[in-house]
Amino acid sequence: MTTTASPRILLAEDEEAMRAYLERALTKAGFEVVSVDRGTEAVPLLEAEFFDLLLSDIVMPEMDGIELAQRCAEVSPRTKVMFITGFAAVSLRASREQPHAKVLSKPFHLRDLVLEVERVFEEQQEARI
Repeated sequence: MTTTASPRILLAEDEEAMRAYLERALTKAGFEVVSVDRGTEAVPLLEAEFFDLLLSDIVMPEMDGIELAQRCAEVSPRTKVMFITGFAAVSLRASREQPHAKVLSKPFHLRDLVLEVERVFEEQQEARI
């Protein structure tokens, strides 16, 4: 019998309530989630472990999500990236600097987030076939 591991998501979100909310929803949807409150905390995890997806807020203290995504591309190039943000101008910058990353603007419904995350993994699966 073979078991398929749940996709692993590294969630970087500085707002505690939002981080808990997203972590709970993604875990309920069947994903393994590790969450951190800043990009500088995420980098060592990306260096030490494999994550299928980095889900990051863009505006965070110490290291913003775009810089985190750039570090992720260096240390874990197979990890997909998705951004969440409440700032339209920041969303445009993310799209320009990380064109392969999906950008989801706040506010969003949890169902939409889960569907977008599932879509990322479906695309990844199709690319392997």
